[in-house]
Order: sequence, then C-alpha cells, then structure tokens
Amino acid sequence: MKYIEFDNSKEFDLILLGRVAVDFNPTDYYCPLSQSTTFKKYLGGSPANIAVGLSRLGKRCGFFAKVSDDELGTFVENFFKNEGIDCSHITRCTNGEKIGLTFTEILSETESSILMYRNDAADLKLSVEDIDEEYIKKAKALLISGTALCESPSREAALKATILAKKNNIPVIFDIDYRAYNWKNSDEIAIYYSTLASKADIILGSREEFDLTEKLIGLDGTDKTSAAYWHSLGAKIVIIKHGKEGSTAYTNDGESYDIKPFPVKLLKSFGGGDGYASAFLYGLLEGWEIIDALEFGSASAAMLVASHACSQDMPSVDAVKEFIKKEKEEYGEMIARG
Repeated sequence: MKYIEFDNSKEFDLILLGRVAVDFNPTDYYCPLSQSTTFKKYLGGSPANIAVGLSRLGKRCGFFAKVSDDELGTFVENFFKNEGIDCSHITRCTNGEKIGLTFTEILSETESSILMYRNDAADLKLSVEDIDEEYIKKAKALLISGTALCESPSREAALKATILAKKNNIPVIFDIDYRAYNWKNSDEIAIYYSTLASKADIILGSREEFDLTEKLIGLDGTDKTSAAYWHSLGAKIVIIKHGKEGSTAYTNDGESYDIKPFPVKLLKSFGGGDGYASAFLYGLLEGWEIIDALEFGSASAAMLVASHACSQDMPSVDAVKEFIKKEKEEYGEMIARG
C-alpha cells in the first residue's frame, strides 16, 4: 500500500533544508580525541548526508542552506555539485559566519562521540528571504532537519518552507536530528519540534528524540502512543528508532513494520541514521512496500557504521542490494519482519 503519492512530474525528488557542515574523522581511531593527530575531511551535517545518499541512489536533490564565504564553503558546494545536487539555493554568509565543524572520536567499535563547533554557525543564518516558493514547488517532497529549528533566523525559514510546502500539497518529511548545541532549554526544543511534527507527513527519530518532541504534550512515552498522536495530526508514517534493537514504522492505517539491524563489524557508532533515512526515502520514492524500504534503509545504515566516512561512503543501489543478498545468505531471512 502506498501511504504517500509523489508527483513524478517534479524536477526534484527531494529538497532538503538544514545543516551543512564539515566533518573531521580521525584515522588514528580507537583512542581518545586528545590523542588523535590525523583526520580526514568530509562533507557533514545530517541533511547534507541524506542528500548525498539519495543522489548516490540515483535521485535528484535540491537544498536550502547558508555556508561560509571561504574555502570550506567552496569545499561543500563543490562536493554537492560533483554529486549532482542542485546548489542554486545555497548561498554564502556575508558577515563572517563560519561553517560548523565536527570532530569525531572513535574510542571503540561501540563507543564514539562528537565534538561540534557551532558558535555563530553559517547554516543557522538561513532566513525567510532565502525561501523560494517556486523552488519548493519543483519538489516531490521537502525534508526539514530539526537542527534548523534551534535558532533564529533559521527556524523561521524552516517554518516558512513547511507552510509553503503544505500550501502546494508537497509532502513534508521531518528528520528530528537532535543535537544539544544551540538549544537553550528543553521547553524550546519541545515547542519547535512539536510544531514542525504537527505539519509533517513523515517523521523520523529515535525514542529519545520523540520524548524531547513530546515533553509538553503529556504522552506516556510509548511508541504506539506517539505514533497514534502524530497520526491524529496528519502524519502518514512515523518511524521510531531504538538503536541496536532496531526500528519500527507505524502507518496511519494502524499497521506497524519492524526491522532489525543487519549484523556488521562496527567501525563507529554514528552516521548510520543518515544512510537509513536516505535509503528508506529512496524506497518510498520508488513506490516500494514499507517493509522493503525499511530493509533497504537498515542495510545502508549498517554499511555506514562499518565505514570511516558518512557522505563519502554513501552506497549505490547495487551495493545495497548486494549487501542485503550476502547478509541473508549468512544470517538467514529473519532480518526483516512485518
């Protein structure tokens, strides 16, 4: 059953709005960040990674973003262009704001951390003047990353884009993407997250992210209650992730679909969510059944946590399919169940 109908006449499969950053991942990993001396530079930021992921899967993406007016801004724009992502609505900051930097620490296969530098971050300078309704109308869907809501003027830009998408019957995808930086308090988080979630057709987040979103609503903190509440406000698909325990997609007809993680040798514990989102959305855009899209997303997530980079290592369709085939040959057919 299709829960969302996408207009295949549109130029872009997805337009995204939110964080574009630069990641520095250590090559001398399995030690504290204080002892790491060598890093590889990658394009970063959850919505940026999702855009690259979808592009690698053959989908056409556009983007609303602000980047720094320097060589790092040039780096991310060039990376996007090389991936076939439209940069016509990515603009440079004019007051010296710098692109966000992320240094990652890979202590072990299961223990990683992220150190973000986001003071006066360029991506948070996106303003309502940057939001172009005619551009939004060219998309099959709009994705808003939750970090765009943490500070003005970016939060108003995100809300304006959402309103214009709804006006034009364009599905809205809300990737909660919680990062503690820049938020002032938990009430502020709940106000803006719940506002955006109430307008979304698809919501993706961890159990912890849904708890933050629902802080002021008074729900009981269970997945079924969360899904039922957001469905009552118009969401078609609600995905709640539980890390190594897997994730569940709840649909607005009362059905639910579970997926378990694919077994892999982990290199790091971050980056999987962006691979998951891009591959799951690819499946929806292709008109797949929910469980097949979930399986594709889970496979991409596993591939990403087993690799050094996020954006740079996003897989192709054939690579994901081959990975699923090999995993099922080794571990059987019980990886996905619906």
